[in-house]
Amino acid sequence: MVSHHMDTRLSGHATPPVRRGTAPPHGRCGDVTPTCIILPATTTRRSSTGGQVQRTRATFTPSDLEVVPAVNALLGELGVGRLRTEDVESLFGRNENWAGTTDAGVGVFVKRVSTDGGPQDADRRVARTRSFAALVAGHASPDLATPELIGHDRDSRVLVFRLLADARTFAELAADDGLDEDLARRAGRATGLLHGLDTTQARPPLEGSPFPFPDLGLLRSLPLGGFMGLTFAEVTLWRILHGDAQLIEALAALRAAEEKAPRVPTHCDLRFDQFLLADGVLHLTDGEEFRRSDAARDIGSMAGEWLYRAVTGLTGRDTRDDADTLTVREPTHAEIIARGVAEMDRARPLISAFWSGYRSARPDGDPELAARATAFAGWHMIDRAMATAARGSRLPAVTRAAMGIGRTALLAPREFVGALGLEERR
Repeated sequence: MVSHHMDTRLSGHATPPVRRGTAPPHGRCGDVTPTCIILPATTTRRSSTGGQVQRTRATFTPSDLEVVPAVNALLGELGVGRLRTEDVESLFGRNENWAGTTDAGVGVFVKRVSTDGGPQDADRRVARTRSFAALVAGHASPDLATPELIGHDRDSRVLVFRLLADARTFAELAADDGLDEDLARRAGRATGLLHGLDTTQARPPLEGSPFPFPDLGLLRSLPLGGFMGLTFAEVTLWRILHGDAQLIEALAALRAAEEKAPRVPTHCDLRFDQFLLADGVLHLTDGEEFRRSDAARDIGSMAGEWLYRAVTGLTGRDTRDDADTLTVREPTHAEIIARGVAEMDRARPLISAFWSGYRSARPDGDPELAARATAFAGWHMIDRAMATAARGSRLPAVTRAAMGIGRTALLAPREFVGALGLEERR
């Protein structure tokens, strides 16, 4: 699943299809419309004693397995049994997927990689997923884990993973105020270990193609066909971007710095939904974008997740226990600033814990790493704003505020390092 939202309708990279259900595309916490805040692709479950409500991922009607025979054909070849459509559920995402227990009692998560970006793109996603799974499994560290890739079929682009029972994402934990400094530190260490993997024996070989976003070409002009399909909120957002020469220059500088940075094995789609906690073990998932790239991209994306939630106030508090959708009035500028400051005070220790965990695994990163990561955190804010704009008729005030803070981080990343929590501690 691609989390970077430089509009794929404009760039030629495919957008995830909207699946049946009520969650927004990508199921990402923080995607905001002018009239409501959507909780992060979740439903709520009340305890039998009337205690704390715990949010869980929403599920959707899966594609009929009779129409996708390659799934059970592969499961049979792997000797793990068969799935029945009525016994499985589907999680939100760009790829068709099925989660359930086979008739042989094996829990599996199966996905068929989408070809909406073209068959070659799908083949690369399968190859990157295989490389990611093999390298992480081969590392054999309790601090870096991923769900087991049981098997795959290249022709049908079907991948079969071991299902993690009762797993919760960082997004779900954050929504319930359950994402603490210890988990943040563990996620940072896992990311650092990933960046330190030896890829010389990677099979398939790890690719080094540049990640496509931010797309500097789209910051100069939009293709007419793509422009005609934009929402009014997207038109507003692109007008802001195209009118900001300093921001465009800062993004060009970031891409140039990324090109010169050391290349390490990088997730390139790192966000809260990619970390799963199951039975006390933290798993990093979804290697579809895995490649040699700048480590700052992953660090900045995670810092940006916390920063975005701080600015928009999507922390899980002040929500109704009996609803998935919270209707709110548009906050004033003063309220956004006050809330953002208070929430950033809460988020900064978590970002610092993530950075501390990262440095415990990679203490000798390049001297400009924190500054580039801060700039990527700024880009993440704009990326998230694009996701919001794609679903609304106007750009909410909190989204504009997030873009403004992202702009500040991009224009002066070295000055923003400490505020974000990425400063070095001696």
